[in-house]
Order: sequence, then C-alpha cells, then structure tokens
Amino acid sequence: MTAQIPENLIYEGYRTTMNFCPFLLEDHPRIVELSREEIQRENIHPMIFSTACWRQYVGTWEVKNGQFYLVRLTGKYKILGGDPIPADWFSGVLKIPVGKILHYVHMGFGTVYEREILVTIDKGKVVNVQIKDNRGKEIDHWNQVERSMPGSEFRSEDEDDSER
Repeated sequence: MTAQIPENLIYEGYRTTMNFCPFLLEDHPRIVELSREEIQRENIHPMIFSTACWRQYVGTWEVKNGQFYLVRLTGKYKILGGDPIPADWFSGVLKIPVGKILHYVHMGFGTVYEREILVTIDKGKVVNVQIKDNRGKEIDHWNQVERSMPGSEFRSEDEDDSER
C-alpha cells in the first residue's frame, strides 16, 4: 500500500488534515456515488483515482462544538444538499498530525509527526481529546505500518505503546 492522501479536517475552525480515514456511510441518503460520466464532467483530479487514494474519494470533515460532521466529498462520491451531515454513524479515534515529520512511512497513514491530537468520537460526539508527543520516543517502523492499516482506528493508543 502506498502512502495515502489525507482526509481534510476543520478542527474547531482550524483547517488541517487527518492521518486517518473515517468510515464513510455509503448508503446514507445524502451520499451518492457518481457515475463514470459524472466523474469525467466534474473534472476530478486523477490523483484521487491512483494508488495514493485507495478509497477513491477525499472527504472534508469538521469537529465543531463537540460534534463530528461530514462536510464535503470529492471523487467517486458527493453529498446532496448544502448542509454538513452529522457523522453519528462514526465511532473511532481521529489522528491529527502536528509539527514536523519524525519518521516517514510509505504506507497508509503511518508517518510519524512530532505530535498527534487524538480525538475520540463515539457515535458522532467528541468524548475525549488528548495530545500525544512523539518527540524523543523510539519509533518502531513495523508498528507504524500496522497502525496505518484499515481497522487500526479501533486499537487504543495504550495497545500501541505497550508493544514498544
């Protein structure tokens, strides 16, 4: 797997990215899959359909007032209507990179940054926020590869740290 194009995030008004891809509820009534013709008409950047974006879309998400929203989709899906969708189907941990790259991993979202803001979401509601400082820590390359794989959002940070 190639390093992936990150999802966009608006975190309490600040535009950033996530080293994580929240599960997309594809059968939501306001989320529709585009046809090949619609994709060509939309003139979507070809990088979204490359190995750097295995999901074939890029979402823009927002954390605002303790709620997690899906704001926009680009690629093989789009959102109907103009209002953000409360992402009440999602539970997991958002990983927001902060600072310089300490260790690049050419797979998934495994690159390690100086710090990560970890936002725990339960059914679309923010239930915890913590900052993880990676500076001065030994970095296990294979652990980072494993953390970058789909499904890793369900592993706790304690599990990751205990394996080092």
